[in-house]
Amino acid sequence: MNLQKRLENIEDFRNQSYITYKLSDVLTIVMSGVICGLDSLEDLVIFAKERVSFFKDMFKIDKIPSKSTFSRILSVIDGKAVAEIVIDCMKENISELGNIIAVDGKAIRSTAKNKHPALHILTAYLTESGVTLAQEKIHDKTNEIPVFQDMLEYLDIKNKVITADAMHCQKETCDKIIKKKGDYVFALKENQKNLYNDIKLFFENETDAFDVYTSPVESCHGRIEQRTCTRIKDISWLHDIKLWSGIKSVFAIRRKVSDKFGKRISDETSFYISSLDVEAEKLLKITREHWKIESLHWMLDVVFNEDMSNFESEKAHECLNAFRKFALLLHKNYLKKQSKKISIKSSMLQCLINTNRIYNMFSNL
Repeated sequence: MNLQKRLENIEDFRNQSYITYKLSDVLTIVMSGVICGLDSLEDLVIFAKERVSFFKDMFKIDKIPSKSTFSRILSVIDGKAVAEIVIDCMKENISELGNIIAVDGKAIRSTAKNKHPALHILTAYLTESGVTLAQEKIHDKTNEIPVFQDMLEYLDIKNKVITADAMHCQKETCDKIIKKKGDYVFALKENQKNLYNDIKLFFENETDAFDVYTSPVESCHGRIEQRTCTRIKDISWLHDIKLWSGIKSVFAIRRKVSDKFGKRISDETSFYISSLDVEAEKLLKITREHWKIESLHWMLDVVFNEDMSNFESEKAHECLNAFRKFALLLHKNYLKKQSKKISIKSSMLQCLINTNRIYNMFSNL
């Protein structure tokens, strides 16, 4: 199997004279458990010992490690190296990757202990295909800014559109993206106070300098939502415009949400800047794509129970975070080809019951 073979390239820091279990075999078992939705070391060991014949037949794994061995290996594993291999597998096996890269950070809350900040994973995510392009670990939400800027140094973003929340609306970040021939769509808040106030004031006072698009009404779970994107056609008036590399569009999105009886639940307006000179309808679509990385993080918590993960080592958490993203991609792509529509959670249960399906999911990626 491709992933198992690739995992053999990870440097094993254990004393080679005392190795009983190959590192790639241990990680293959862990990945299989993640695909089945297992979120604790105890469940992983039970699963592996109950499926000895499966691992021997499909992956040529003859011995199943003990709980202490799993724990010891996961505590010293190079989580970043594992993540890089998993990411390469995603990119290699998906033909249409897409052009919109959403960047966002997620905390793994179970890692916050004794005043130690929770581990954050910053992810660059291709929204159209569900492929993770890169991930970096950090320990402070505010440190996302320099980590993202460093990430841009090695990411291939040519002809891609980068989306991110207002934290990343930074002059240096915009400049790096433009120099690498990419584009950006960034939310704008008062962390860039002068720019925010100028744009907000313009929207409040002008009436005929806009390109406006209103989306069809959407109804879901008893909520009715409608979005209106309003783009300023001419931004030559913008103060300090030359400081924002590549900026060509300024726009606002108003989101009105009501219940099924028409009672208003919320009415919010958000502001954005972009290097794209495109119509309001296209800008609205791009901002909607950014929602998919938030959905990814929601899935990691609700479906994979990541926030409750009880592994002690941060290296283990970094490794497992990458495995969960890969597992989610495997499930989604496998389910696309099935006639009967079921949830990711149900798909996990089917893998747990019928382990041959795990191998089929890898084969059909």
